[in-house]
Amino acid sequence: MDKPVIKFNLSIAVIKEGNKFVAYSPALDLSSCGKTAKEARKRFSEAVSLFFEEIIKRGSFEEVLADLGWKKINSIWNPPKIVSNDIQTFCVAA
Repeated sequence: MDKPVIKFNLSIAVIKEGNKFVAYSPALDLSSCGKTAKEARKRFSEAVSLFFEEIIKRGSFEEVLADLGWKKINSIWNPPKIVSNDIQTFCVAA
């Protein structure tokens, strides 16, 4: 019997940290890294698959997604959308 397929769009940030690349999504609070941006994205995809396999296996799928801010609309789970990605300057007393 085929497993059900969950399909969704997810905003992913890829940043460079030293000589590594990190792929991160705040919608899942999940990240992965690699030597190249392509490798970081590939590993991130694998991490997403493992993440969903685990929450489905544990029976916590809906609870985890709701806790992460996902909304169920017409029986389809939708991740929160990034509406802005800006650089902002902050000054704090040290």
